[in-house]
Amino acid sequence: MINVLANVNVLGHQSSAFSTDVIGMNEQKLAANYWLKKLNDVDEILMTQNKINQLNQKLIDKNAYVSDPLAINNMLSKQSLLELIDSISKVPSGARFYDDGRQLTTKNYQNYLNNVNKSALKDENKVEFALVVKRASLRTFPTMDKVYKKGGGRDLDRFQESDVFPGDAVAVIHRSRDGNWLLVKVYNYLAWLPKDAVAIGDKQEIKAYKSAADFLVVTGSKIFTNFVPKHPQISNLQIDMGTRLPLAKANEYGNKLYGQNPYANYVVKLPVRDKSGKLNIVLAPIPRSQDVHLGYLPFTKANIIKQGFKFLGERYGWGHDFNGRDCTGFVGEVYKTFGFKMPRNSGDQGNSNYGIDHRFSKQVKTVEKMPIIKTMQTGDLIYIPGHVMMVLGNDNGKPYIIHDVHGLGYLNANGDLYRGVLNGVSVTPLLPLHLSKSVSYTDRVYNIKRIRSDH
Repeated sequence: MINVLANVNVLGHQSSAFSTDVIGMNEQKLAANYWLKKLNDVDEILMTQNKINQLNQKLIDKNAYVSDPLAINNMLSKQSLLELIDSISKVPSGARFYDDGRQLTTKNYQNYLNNVNKSALKDENKVEFALVVKRASLRTFPTMDKVYKKGGGRDLDRFQESDVFPGDAVAVIHRSRDGNWLLVKVYNYLAWLPKDAVAIGDKQEIKAYKSAADFLVVTGSKIFTNFVPKHPQISNLQIDMGTRLPLAKANEYGNKLYGQNPYANYVVKLPVRDKSGKLNIVLAPIPRSQDVHLGYLPFTKANIIKQGFKFLGERYGWGHDFNGRDCTGFVGEVYKTFGFKMPRNSGDQGNSNYGIDHRFSKQVKTVEKMPIIKTMQTGDLIYIPGHVMMVLGNDNGKPYIIHDVHGLGYLNANGDLYRGVLNGVSVTPLLPLHLSKSVSYTDRVYNIKRIRSDH
């Protein structure tokens, strides 16, 4: 029976195992090929790698939300460091609650602030540099305590900011009082990171690692290194989409690596921690059967669709929580496979001037936005406050999107607001989606961004 259903699906019919409350959806629309077949320019190169590099450099030079962590000064003044700490470790104005329902008190926050360790700051403070050795959380405060808004469920931990991934370069600018946390600057974020997630190294060695000419890019949602006996740091290590890893030269490993012939693997260089937390670079095998690519993927509409669909159905994770990602994490990881750097948060992306932006003031009505909406192309990014969506294409003249989203809302046949849940990477039509009975997604669209050379 399973084979019969599978064959039916291949023929493009909906299986009896499929059901949904998502408006405008059927099972066929959950296949990348459905959208690929609608386009006649799927393999056109949208930007060359040289143009992508130029756009990245422009962001680093001019955008407040993207920077080179290895370009930070080796020393930071007390005032500069205080400003950085206060930019992330702030007591929220609204109430927050632990998982058991207890409201956070002034004393709770004071404990977190004490661990922030401002009292240890000197007039001049040394900056260290490191490579990330495993995926790990970036946190508002140096703690793994989870806190939530009242009535906000248990999916959105408000101390969760983002994640870092193996091979990411960070500037270490401060340490917590308990010694277990580091305040780090990544290329698009600043937050607290567990110290066991990084290895402190020489800046020049880290620069060489990050600028290696020959590299592998992870193109699957998640891949894993091979099992390596007696080397737990690199054995079955999860590596997420968009991660770039330097390739080792063949003369560095020969015909035997960790007791295995490596010819059916890509051999990459991974950072690991020694017993003192210092950086070592070691070789690690990644089976060629894993979803990886030599160098960045060509930036085409076909690859945008294929990469987006590799996350389809993954559970939503606020700030990359739950070993997943959120709306901007989803978009960012897809675009990283082409070599793009982007601001971390949707508002910072949507309000930044890069690519080709079509902006709308709050006074602009949906009907006035429709001429631009009708010209949207695959890969365009649609911004509403707190959310970003990626355009797939059109079906029967109506725009469809793929996005990592928590809630679901639309008007039913009676004109009443239907509220459901998506809580994952989802394909939906754009126009029917509603935030409330009287406010649609398109009512709130303030920017439609096309990632292209903007000059």
